[in-house]
Amino acid sequence: MTFVNKKYFILIFILFSTHLFAQNVFDEQFNYAQKLYNEENYFDAITELKRLQYFDSSDKYSFTSNFLIGECYKQGAKFSDAINYFVSAEICADNINDLYSAKEEIIRTNILRRTTSRALELIDALENDKHFENKTNQINYWRGWAYIFADDWDNAVVSFSKINSNHELKLLCEKTSDDLYSVGFAKGISILIPGAGQIYTGEYFSGFLSFGWNVLWGYLTINSFADDRIFDGLMTGSFLWMRFFNGNLQNAEKFAIEKNWEISNRALEYLQFEYPGLKP
Repeated sequence: MTFVNKKYFILIFILFSTHLFAQNVFDEQFNYAQKLYNEENYFDAITELKRLQYFDSSDKYSFTSNFLIGECYKQGAKFSDAINYFVSAEICADNINDLYSAKEEIIRTNILRRTTSRALELIDALENDKHFENKTNQINYWRGWAYIFADDWDNAVVSFSKINSNHELKLLCEKTSDDLYSVGFAKGISILIPGAGQIYTGEYFSGFLSFGWNVLWGYLTINSFADDRIFDGLMTGSFLWMRFFNGNLQNAEKFAIEKNWEISNRALEYLQFEYPGLKP
């Protein structure tokens, strides 16, 4: 081997060794960042991952680092930042599975921050993409969750039914929907029979009290007109009877909305603390 060839050989060996050493350093740094994430030390994990991105000129970790930074921000409820990094991960994805994972996380984060229309728009786009024809169940699963967070339990039932007619979430949403009170019905029956809306929602004392006051002031108003006491009838009817009648309608609506919030929150608490399946 000539002197010149030896020089080239040594140079190649040094460059290869340097590259190998640098790559080992990057591997160790990523593993350390992953460890920080697993320990829920999200701020330090983000710092390490951003440092890795700065020095890793090979872009070996471009997808995984962006994806994990997005997960860190998501865990810290910084949803807009999380979506930005998931979008970066989506751009860097070099295979169909990574691409789907990034798109799915963007959808899940939009569900969490209750930007339901955006989540549904992304879900529809995913469903119409021929690359993800085998992801139908996963797509319907997240569509169902989007409707849950939008308090649209009926559409959630439809979405989970497409996966399985006996799906646990389908049955839960169905029960929640059945338990909800109709605000329109509560107000409607209160127009016909004051207090009926409150009784419908289980507020019996308020309902009977409202019925009693309306009967009393209705009787006094009608009696005033019957005795030709027009002024008394107008005053009683306008200021007292109508006050209690309108209060009856407002209470019927208020109680129905409050009861519906209780029912929905009870279902959401179960999903948050007891449901064992995948969550947004």
